[in-house]
Amino acid sequence: QVQLVESGGGLVQAGGSLRLSCAASGFTFSRCTMGWFRQAPGKEREFVAAINWSGGRTTYAESVKGRFTISRDNLKNTVYLQMSSLKPDDTAVYYCAADATFGDFTTFARTYDYWGQGTQVTVSS
Repeated sequence: QVQLVESGGGLVQAGGSLRLSCAASGFTFSRCTMGWFRQAPGKEREFVAAINWSGGRTTYAESVKGRFTISRDNLKNTVYLQMSSLKPDDTAVYYCAADATFGDFTTFARTYDYWGQGTQVTVSS
């Protein structure tokens, strides 16, 4: 049974930091590109960050570049999103996702096969 379970969300003041985690099971995590996406109320889901299977390649949305860092631990089957200098515009439900096609590395939600249930991040001004 495929599972992606996010944790680490919460309420933080602008300028603060949070670290999201996503624990994976039920599939070969170490062969998957992992991504983080977010969806704010009334808006479409948008790409945040992605990391390839080895962790050697990452990409970020322009809106978070320099503030967020994606990483992974293939021994723990976990992907992380370190978020710093948070802004109210970062408020959203954050989802992790897995692209099970080995070698894929995209920012498009439609290419990701497995999704977590999401974790709420709220940044107050």
